[in-house]
Amino acid sequence: MLWIKDAHLVDPACGISGRGSLLVREGRIHKVVVGETLTAEAVLALLGCSDLAAVDQVDGTGMYLFPGLVDAHVHLREPGQEEKEEIRSGARAAVRGGFTSILVMANTQPVIDSRALVEYVRLAGERAGKARVYPVAAVTKGMAGKEITEMVDLKDGGAVAFSDDGKGIQSAETFRLALEYAKLTGCPVISHCEDDSLAGAGVMRKGEHCARLGLKGIPASAESVMVARDALLAGETGGRLHIAHVSTKESVQVIRMAKKAGVDLTAEVNPHHLLLADEDVPLTDTSYKVNPPLPSRADQEALLEGLLDGTIDMLATDHAPHTWEEKARPFAEAPFGINGLETALAAVWQELVAKGKLTPEKLVELWAVNPARRFGLTGGTLAEGSPADLVLFDPARRERVTAETRESKSHNTPFLGRELQGFPVMVWVGGKLVVKDRKVLD
Repeated sequence: MLWIKDAHLVDPACGISGRGSLLVREGRIHKVVVGETLTAEAVLALLGCSDLAAVDQVDGTGMYLFPGLVDAHVHLREPGQEEKEEIRSGARAAVRGGFTSILVMANTQPVIDSRALVEYVRLAGERAGKARVYPVAAVTKGMAGKEITEMVDLKDGGAVAFSDDGKGIQSAETFRLALEYAKLTGCPVISHCEDDSLAGAGVMRKGEHCARLGLKGIPASAESVMVARDALLAGETGGRLHIAHVSTKESVQVIRMAKKAGVDLTAEVNPHHLLLADEDVPLTDTSYKVNPPLPSRADQEALLEGLLDGTIDMLATDHAPHTWEEKARPFAEAPFGINGLETALAAVWQELVAKGKLTPEKLVELWAVNPARRFGLTGGTLAEGSPADLVLFDPARRERVTAETRESKSHNTPFLGRELQGFPVMVWVGGKLVVKDRKVLD
């Protein structure tokens, strides 16, 4: 049993925002009390316990208590590329970053396109015993963009969504069929919107800064053209569509129009697209190389506006770990991807919440409530009876991001060496304490 007291509880799904206490019993949220101080006697009565020594007590003074965050876009690389990230290391990095549930993408080696591999990922996540690991299965076999996977069987094995993320499905008919077939499962199709003929061999956003660096550019239209196509197909089929890593102002406009037209569509934006722009990219640091590429400042303004007005539904890290050797290649040759699980929450808090651009309530809505709802997951709320997936967050805590203190096996983040403010200090999954004083417990 657990008593977290005097924290600022936040859960917009339940209309909760204020100082109070939360009680946990048998791995679930038992009672939430906001606006009044509980006595020890009251706590014992509520928990049905006679001995206060049997209740773990946590003083949350000066801190926030959030529902465990849900990251709807994570790459863990296992099976096949465990040198970059394992399910175990990724699940540990997740809880250290405040994420108690993660959706893991299918672009492993081999691709997660069979029930056996879906079950492997799910069971490996359970064995890791940290963040809840939910497999996202491939849309097409081998992610070749041609033959649709056995989606019903993959759903039965534990898949919560379908995506060929890492590759855009170039055939409109294949994507249309995928949306139709996925309706049998009730699961969303997550689209990596990229037109290969427009993106070509580009490595960063096409524009003035790209030209200055002498690098090949990817035009904004490479994304927005496919967002428009997929939104139209979702409207035609009645399928459930989720747009991954939105990065352009034109994409935001298309999504806004599609939602007004009644299309069953949600969308996410990554912290690095909100906080870093193409003009920030140094030629000598490939940790800034990501796909879709870092946007313009005008795009960033549209992305933030989209978050605030509900056009974009959630934040997601697109955690993409790579080895030091891969990222040490010249910019044009290094792989795309930013490692985000352990830095994303702190970076967003420091740059958006602490500066008044985003409220704590909106943050929880975007990173817990909405992704849990969209993908049908447990958690994402402080509602009584829900699993006790909890994050005690210290908004004043400052840390320098170093390779030595991280749980991820890879360190390809632009925030390496920087000091950030605002970190989870304790994390529970199903009522079990998995992070204490910023350390992941074994």
